[in-house]
Amino acid sequence: MFKPTQNIDTAFRAMRLLMLLVVSGSVCVSLYALYQNAVLSANAQEKVYVLSNGRAAEVFAVSRRENIAVEARDHVARFHELFFSLDPDEKAIANTIRKALYLSDGSAKKQYDDLAESGYIAGVISGNVSQQITVDSVQVNTTMEPFAFRCYATLLIIRSTSSVTRSLITQGYLRSVARSDHNPHGFLIEKWETLENKDLKIEER
Repeated sequence: MFKPTQNIDTAFRAMRLLMLLVVSGSVCVSLYALYQNAVLSANAQEKVYVLSNGRAAEVFAVSRRENIAVEARDHVARFHELFFSLDPDEKAIANTIRKALYLSDGSAKKQYDDLAESGYIAGVISGNVSQQITVDSVQVNTTMEPFAFRCYATLLIIRSTSSVTRSLITQGYLRSVARSDHNPHGFLIEKWETLENKDLKIEER
């Protein structure tokens, strides 16, 4: 008489235990799925896909702090290339100087005005002089803003009768500003000055 009752009670307990295990397993699986979804979403936000020539290329988004030294060095190098690369063409000089002045404050404008007033720019145009710059290295201290920098470069001045190689060393500071088409790195050069601009070699042509 009591045996069927005991069997039902045992079966009920076994079923209840099974249901608890199933529910617990479902909760664990759901929580794991939610965690993985959060991780995948975070990783997806750091990836950007760019379509190039019909192919999707993956690029990674990083914070400005991670690339600040690289961007700062490139900003300084780009400014010097624009400011010191001169050809005997008034419009070409005006165009490159205009681009350079977007990357710096009034200290660069003052140096350009001094060159123009001294007749150097006019001499480049009238003498068919070409001036090329090679930036050898840029040192930037990114520990505290404004960031101090020093640029080491070599100038090659090509005249009709000779070519002159000069050593150029400049220094200044970098201040963060808003990025724009004219200033893609978002830096502004301040208190820029030339420390050295001396002849290394003169060769006849």
